[in-house]
This record gives sequence, C-alpha cells and structure tokens, in this order.
Amino acid sequence: MRYYLTVLTLCAVFIGYAQPYSLDQLEASFLQRNYLVIAEKFEISKAEAEIVQEKVWENPTLAISEVNLWTNPGGERMTPMFGSWGETQQISVGLEQLIETAGKRKKRVAIKRLEHRMAVYEFEELVRELKKELRQTFYQLSSVKYNRSQLMHIVQLFEQMKNQYDRQASQQNITKADYFRVNNELASLRKDLIDLEADMETNLSKLRMLTRLSDLELDQLQVNQRFTSRTILLPADIKTLLAEQNIAIQKQAVSIKKAEGELTLERANRKPDMTVGMEYDRGGNIMQDFIGLNLSIDLPIFNRNKGNIQKARYQLDQEKVIYEGLQSELEEEVNQYKKQLLGYENMLNGWENAEPQEKMMENYHKHLLEKQVTLMEFIDYVQSHREAQESYVAIWEDYNLTFEELQYLLGKDF
Repeated sequence: MRYYLTVLTLCAVFIGYAQPYSLDQLEASFLQRNYLVIAEKFEISKAEAEIVQEKVWENPTLAISEVNLWTNPGGERMTPMFGSWGETQQISVGLEQLIETAGKRKKRVAIKRLEHRMAVYEFEELVRELKKELRQTFYQLSSVKYNRSQLMHIVQLFEQMKNQYDRQASQQNITKADYFRVNNELASLRKDLIDLEADMETNLSKLRMLTRLSDLELDQLQVNQRFTSRTILLPADIKTLLAEQNIAIQKQAVSIKKAEGELTLERANRKPDMTVGMEYDRGGNIMQDFIGLNLSIDLPIFNRNKGNIQKARYQLDQEKVIYEGLQSELEEEVNQYKKQLLGYENMLNGWENAEPQEKMMENYHKHLLEKQVTLMEFIDYVQSHREAQESYVAIWEDYNLTFEELQYLLGKDF
C-alpha cells in the first residue's frame, strides 16, 4: 500500500512540474518547429530544382507531314515500304534541334545559381529576423515577470493594509479618509496589474507561436535579471564585419552579380541561335526516298537586342547605387545602436542595488504601523520605489533589445 502511495505521489509531482525553458531551449524549439522556417526551406529546394531544369537542352522537334490517306489517280507507284503498303503513299518526316550560341544556356544556369544563393540568404534573413523577435520577446517577458512579481507583492501588502484599515475605521481608530486612500491606491495597483498581465499574454502568445509551445507560461521562463556587460563582446572592426556578415548587404551583392549576369546574357542574345535538322521525304520530289540536312539562323539585321542590353546596364547601375546607399545607411545605424548601448550600460552600471531598497520599503511599513511615518509618506515612498524599479527594468530591457538589434545588423551572435 505504501508503495502505491509513493508512486501516486511521484506521479502527481511529475504532472504538476512545469518544464523550465532557457532562451537557448526556446531557440532550439523555434528552429525545429516554427512553420515559417520549415516552409522557407522549400524555397531553397525549388531554386535547386530550377538550376537542374535550366541545364537541360531544349527538346528536338519532330514533324510528320505530307501524308496522303488515299491514292491519287495520276500518282506514280513506288516500292512498298512495309509489305504491300506504301506503293502510293507520300510522307515527309523532319527532325530539328535548336542549338544556342554564345553560351546562353550556361549563362542562364549561372543566373539560376545566383537566384539559389538569394533563396539561401532569404532563408537566413527570415531565421535571423524571427530569432531576433523571439529574443526581444523573451526580454520583454523577463521585464514583465519582474515587474509583475514586484507589483503582486505591493498589491498583497495593500490588501493586508485595507483589511487592517477597514477594522480600524469601523472602530473609529482612524479616519475614513485614510481607509479610502488605501482602498483607492489598491484599486489603482490592481488596474496596473491587469494591464501588465494583458501585455504578458500578448507577448506569451507571440512566443508560443514562434516556438510552437502551446502550453508555455511565464513562470517557466528562466530569467537572469542581473546586469552583465555585453559591449565587451563586440568586435573592434565593426565596419568589416558589417560588410561580410550583414544579410541585406550580402543580398544586394548577389543582386549586383545577377545584374551583371543578365547583362552578359543580353549581350549574348545579340548572336542568333541555330536550328539544325534532318528531313526524310518520300515521293515528294525527283527522288523516291530523299534524306537531306537543313540549317536555319536568324540574320541580325534589324534587331541586335540594343534595348534589352541598355536596360540591363541601367539595372546594374541601379543595383550598385543601392549597394552604396545601403552600406552607408547600415553603418550609421550600427553606430547609433552602439552609442545607445553604451549609454544604457553606463546607466545600469551606476544603478544602486535594489535589495537595500526592498528592505527600506519593509522598514517603512514597520514605521507606518508604529506611526513613525504618515500614510501619505508611506504611499509616496512605495510609488517612488516602484517607479525606480520599473525604470531600472525598462533600461535593462532596452539594453538587451538594442544589443539584439546590433547582433542582427552585424549578422553574428556574440
């Protein structure tokens, strides 16, 4: 009997135990289960299939013509083709094959390879964007978790005070005004707690969608609220890293190469393609069975593809201008985020420890009970303490959000 009770107790504990999730574990679940990431992988496979298709030659053309299903009265009789059939039948069979000149097919394959590389960058960009969103949501929920814990503690304190002041007011030991002041402050705190929990549910819903963990709750998040400097992880030469790792610059570099490839292809299109063929004709001319070769080629007299070549040149110039502007814009953005990060870090380094302030609030509550401070002084201190803590958490959150923006722009995790 004791054995079964032990088993049931362990099962109950196991069922009630909620698995904690660190940021790394959430990212692992995101990479394995997020449907947007999984769907985007198919774009890479589709681009690979287009490369395979572009390598294939054009199919030859088979043409059968001049077939008579009846016998003309004035027709000549010929040697039968199969048995007794074919003495009066005429037929023409032609086979043609397009041969592209100037390496057009190889140039199109090269363009498809660049499109495949672009698809890879699109996938990496999506993963980086969603990972940045996941991390920022995690830090936002971390702030909510801390503020919620602080606020719930204050709410519990004022609920106790409300009950105490209710009894004291009924005994006429204190004025009704003090009771209403405590009650009004409690109502305001409860309203702030409801708003905070609404923000919590919004961010939790976003995190659940990103990780596909439908039962994820706030208490399961493993949060390290202590401030640790992250600027020391940044490399000294940010500009070089930006040019090498930023996904937008890499995509634009591919766009330039693709524009160069399209210009090369349009120049190759000036040269006409050839069509070679073989034709068999039975009974269509002086020979009973005639086999001949043919060759056809366009004469580039009126159309030398000048317009398309000029358009491709403009496209190349446009992509180069976009690259230069994008590089300058991203460098300015990185410098801005770096300055913001240093500013937040200086503020966090100079922030006083919160533990003495927690003890100070407890002492203020004792002083209130001993009537060494007034009710208004206690409420003012609680409000200032709460505002100070929320300011610290807000700066800590902005610090981490800014660092994630910087990591995203530099295209590397530090």
